[in-house]
Amino acid sequence: MDSIIKTEDLTFSYASVDGEASPLVLSGLNLEIEKGTFVAILGHNGSGKSTLAKHFNAILLPLGGHVYVNGADTADANMTIDIRRQIGMVFQNPDNQIVATIVEEDVAFAPENLGYPPDEIRRRVDDALKIVGMYEYKDHAPHLLSGGQKQRVAIAGVLAMHPKCIVFDEPTAMLDPRGRDSIIKVIRDLRDNHAVTVVLITHHMEEAIDADRIVVLSDGEILMDGSPIDVFRDIANLRKAGLSVPETVMILHDLKDDGFDIELDTLTVEGCAQAIYDAVAVHDL
Repeated sequence: MDSIIKTEDLTFSYASVDGEASPLVLSGLNLEIEKGTFVAILGHNGSGKSTLAKHFNAILLPLGGHVYVNGADTADANMTIDIRRQIGMVFQNPDNQIVATIVEEDVAFAPENLGYPPDEIRRRVDDALKIVGMYEYKDHAPHLLSGGQKQRVAIAGVLAMHPKCIVFDEPTAMLDPRGRDSIIKVIRDLRDNHAVTVVLITHHMEEAIDADRIVVLSDGEILMDGSPIDVFRDIANLRKAGLSVPETVMILHDLKDDGFDIELDTLTVEGCAQAIYDAVAVHDL
């Protein structure tokens, strides 16, 4: 499968304020994101995950190495606009991305600035709001919406540009559980039904369960890279990186340690309940 994003020996550090050498935030990082996939990037605070995300659409540029988007080098200033059309970004705080006083006007902001004709803008706005479940709020004032609703409007604003990939940089960090669930549902729908490549930066382990692939960062380097099952099975390595695992995995792990014949091969609540039922039934026999 072709990659949409590729980093080669990516190195980065922020400018020092005291004249001393700054520590590396990203250190020789090599990563490929394949088209049409849902990739979750996990890591403790300071691991480099948000810094990495900002390299994907040239908000930040490498100190060393390269980042390519569909083969275009992000360091090439002539390609910056095209790269940002292809790679959309959704950040933690939706208030920082909402620029208008009416929902539909906010979603129309990017297509208008890209010079699309009115009929095309109308279609893009309506389609984007329907995808995120906010079409009925198109005439509302964004500041009156809940946090989760604001974040869905922010996602619609990105979708209206028709990006090939959307990078979500901890989009649920400021939301309550209901708001988090609504955003993760939108993310799954984008991958499953709209052929959008999704990169999710998060510290909520449960949000990564449905990803096709999980990449774990630690101190600016890739510590783990694999399927959710394979990554979450390695509890010891995750703990070394300062991370936990989904509660379902922890329950199965503890039961296995207590002598139950149970395998760590499910991540969903339903799968966990069935595995516990089967193990207890055999144990009682």
